[in-house]
Amino acid sequence: MEKELFVTKIHDVHIGEDYVEWVNILKGSYRKAQIKASVKVNSEKLLWNWQLGRDLVQRKAEERWGTGIVEQLSLDLQAEFPNEKGFSTSNIWYMKKWYLFYSENKNRSIFETLHQLGGELQLLINEQNIKLHQLGGEIVDECTEGLQFPALFAFIPWRHHVEIITKCETIEEAVFYIQKTISDGLSRSNLLHCIKADLFHKQGGAVSNFPEHLPAVQAELAQEITKENYDFNFISLPSRFSETQLEDALAHQLSRFLLELGSGFAFVGRQKEIVVAGKSRKIDLLFYHIHLKAYIVCELKVIAFQPEFLGKLNFYVNAVNNLFKAADDNPTIGLLICSDMDRTEVQWSFDGLTTPIGVATYSNVQIEDIKKQLPSIEELEQRIKLLEAELNKK
Repeated sequence: MEKELFVTKIHDVHIGEDYVEWVNILKGSYRKAQIKASVKVNSEKLLWNWQLGRDLVQRKAEERWGTGIVEQLSLDLQAEFPNEKGFSTSNIWYMKKWYLFYSENKNRSIFETLHQLGGELQLLINEQNIKLHQLGGEIVDECTEGLQFPALFAFIPWRHHVEIITKCETIEEAVFYIQKTISDGLSRSNLLHCIKADLFHKQGGAVSNFPEHLPAVQAELAQEITKENYDFNFISLPSRFSETQLEDALAHQLSRFLLELGSGFAFVGRQKEIVVAGKSRKIDLLFYHIHLKAYIVCELKVIAFQPEFLGKLNFYVNAVNNLFKAADDNPTIGLLICSDMDRTEVQWSFDGLTTPIGVATYSNVQIEDIKKQLPSIEELEQRIKLLEAELNKK
């Protein structure tokens, strides 16, 4: 038997543009309320985790109630809240480790920065800024003893915190990845990749002349967005590969390449043609950096640094400044990525150049196993038999 369809007819309704606009406003405000609510729930749970970890330390729980107290606590909490996740023994141990990591590595200036950042943090939602500093301010740590809960912690998930404290050695490194997670919206897998690539130590490591040829604020940001070494282990190439093959592989894995470059890089083009004095030339890779508000000319070299590389890159940077740079853009930056370099040689090569350029290296290109590309002995024998059969037919 088919279900009866009930249709409610609403009479005396005149829907116009003003109604549609009002409904859209309501929808948008409700979505924002949902986001705020989810952040608030996450922050309260994290604060609870923090306080439990602190209790285990300050109450000296194992000395007071025995070495099995964490296991007992896990059983009691799971019995009381059977539908809640996060009360496993291992998770409770992580709560204690979380508190200990920051209390044992306590750095007053770092923690002041954490609280300040947590108070000023903004989230971009539906292309509008939602100021969540009030949410951060509502995270009240009532305990007067021990290390207080930094508001910034509330803006990343618990499992991210676990990965950070188990893989980072210092509080400075941990804070770097917390900020990176928030600014780039990193998933846990992307966070793990950044930690594995040792982004904390490599970020801002390119040899450059930025301080000499850029305003102080822009020079600092330009240095921050470059690395000393780029990890290309996500591509595979034959043992003897050309610049074209390297470029092809990176272009094929463009999203992964952009992730390795860092946040703010927007891809403009590959083999970007420029015409100067009637002659056509092509730039390997051209990017625009959103935060820096500048074009970045990237040249790839499969061999070690040579001083003459900077002359060509200098020309490309000047060409982009003249052909593409808008009036409100900042000066174009050159980035040379080669297989190896000597820092002294690079620094001496900067003498006389007035364009901002950074030089970095790449590593960990996966070399394809040539043997895998060749047929096996069995396959060769089979091919020979097929060939003999064809010859006998003739």
